[in-house]
Amino acid sequence: METAMTLTDKSTPQRVLDVRFWTETLLSFTLTRPPDYRFVPGQYSRLGLPAESGQMVWRAYSVVSAPGQDLLEYYGVIVPGGLFTSELKRIRPGDTIHLDKHLFGFMTADRFKDGASLWMLATGTGLGPFVSILRDKAVWAQFRHIVLVHGARHADELSYSEELHAMQQRSDGQFRLLQNVTRDDDLAALPAGVMRGRITTLMANGQLEEAAGETVAPVNARVMLCGNPAMIEEMRAQLHARGMQPLRRASPGHFVTENYW
Repeated sequence: METAMTLTDKSTPQRVLDVRFWTETLLSFTLTRPPDYRFVPGQYSRLGLPAESGQMVWRAYSVVSAPGQDLLEYYGVIVPGGLFTSELKRIRPGDTIHLDKHLFGFMTADRFKDGASLWMLATGTGLGPFVSILRDKAVWAQFRHIVLVHGARHADELSYSEELHAMQQRSDGQFRLLQNVTRDDDLAALPAGVMRGRITTLMANGQLEEAAGETVAPVNARVMLCGNPAMIEEMRAQLHARGMQPLRRASPGHFVTENYW
């Protein structure tokens, strides 16, 4: 997700608290949080870092932390040659990242006014906003069943697995975590429960619904899609074929989407 803006009084400098590299290219980092910075899980921030040229470079990152935490957490991928991520990969605790004072995005679970089951489908770092949603108690009260599907290229890219599996164990059947990979060919080496194949294929052939014990249909399911644009477009077509419509600001619907890669 990319944005362009200049450094103005619309932003504030925030201190880096922690940096965690999940792989050589995937990282999570936390920042101090201004007292008046309030967000709804699923929204994103604009973050700024100075490039070698001296100009400030801005990019959009979904908030991963819960609304009640006194820090801001983000999850991202280092893009080779990327203006922002070339600087991001060098950040350390104590460094400064600029935070736009405004929040952005409408991919939030509270926009759904009905539905018994919530499906969250993510590829790669599109997982971030769903972790934030799951860390907030509101979604657990809103839906009887919650399914998170996270697709990655390789098993070591299935970040936040330990936390998500712990959520599943504590949920007494309310939450189901489904993970899949597309480039690991040794099925015997995959962690228990991880499927092989693309999210769109696994949805089309029924494997996701079978594993979740839930169907994706207008009468019961509400769907959130975040990740690779190709996945989102193919899933949109599948959902339309099931009689499901996108949620609009002025009209009810069954799914919302956000490109994130």
